[in-house]
Amino acid sequence: MIKIRSGIGYDIHRLEKGDGIFIGGVFVPAEFRTISHSDGDVLLHALMDSLLGAIGEKDIGELFPDSDSGYKGIRSEILLKKVLKIFKKAGYEILNIDSVLISEKPKINPVKQAVRENVARLLGIPKADFNLKAKTKEKLDAVGHGKAIECFCMAMIRYKH
Repeated sequence: MIKIRSGIGYDIHRLEKGDGIFIGGVFVPAEFRTISHSDGDVLLHALMDSLLGAIGEKDIGELFPDSDSGYKGIRSEILLKKVLKIFKKAGYEILNIDSVLISEKPKINPVKQAVRENVARLLGIPKADFNLKAKTKEKLDAVGHGKAIECFCMAMIRYKH
């Protein structure tokens, strides 16, 4: 029996003056930074929640609460490694991940391929199995006014055993 499951992840972070943000583990220089307990990588946060949701596990807010000072400023790549341990221990493998990053700034297209390569490397999957689309909010709401950045991810997974 082949068991295929899916999961959806979402994250949003407000922006403030700073020197750049992390997107998919890639540092992108900018005149702002995310307001977050960790490094505020919306792509990796949404990705982790999509994987955890697909296996019916707690979300990252429950696993890595902002009330725990041990996670203050932590790189999301470290959290992703912890999530992947949980994911693999449950006996699953990734079929593909589709993501949508919504941002007025920074523009994603200049770093899109570097982000795709880095996320695929972190997940241990072919680059073709991780897709990233960049969208704007057409100047609508907080994201559209450059005050926030958000991301949706959809994971398709398969039970290996």
